[in-house]
Amino acid sequence: MSNIENRCRLVLVAPDMADAGERAKLVGEALKGGDVASVIVPQYGLGDADFQKHAEALVPVIQRAGAAALIEGDTRVAGRAKADGLHIAGGAEALAEAIERHAPKLIVGGGNATDRHHALEIGELRPDYVFFGRTDGDIKPDAHPKNLALAEWWASMIEIPCVVMGGTDPQSALAVAESGAEFVALRLAVFGNPGQAPSVVAAVNALLDEKAPRFED
Repeated sequence: MSNIENRCRLVLVAPDMADAGERAKLVGEALKGGDVASVIVPQYGLGDADFQKHAEALVPVIQRAGAAALIEGDTRVAGRAKADGLHIAGGAEALAEAIERHAPKLIVGGGNATDRHHALEIGELRPDYVFFGRTDGDIKPDAHPKNLALAEWWASMIEIPCVVMGGTDPQSALAVAESGAEFVALRLAVFGNPGQAPSVVAAVNALLDEKAPRFED
């Protein structure tokens, strides 16, 4: 078993599904494929009551697999579902408020780091991680070049870990790893063909084991 802590690790973004039970089952299956650091659960179009149901179904499944469950959207939902943390998709102001109210009890990260200026603004708040891209930003096979460039710049000089949204092709994880980012987020690459989810997670881990650069201790 290689030491996964010293290379880029996988973060999953839960797929957009209306049925809470099906969604929890699919995410649980994917997590059997191998190492996943955390799962971000977006609200998508769900109302608060439905989102609460989804979160309560997903959080224990994610935690049992040894990953952190991060809720994107309603902070009250995160509390009630006993999630590990919050993924904040807004900018610095929303992130500052979440950090003030919920850190260090919960993991708080995200921010809408669309350029260097915003990334530094977010970095000053000392979140647990900075996210480059949007959780639904996997619209092409490859990770967005702008996000890769931001990650490379960030990783070379700032200690706060960064997560980069990958593309729809599982191989896009390698380009993210090569940027120096600590984490690569995948959504459609893993869940686009539900039956394949665990084998895609296994394949991405094998790819990162074999080819991802190693971090200095």
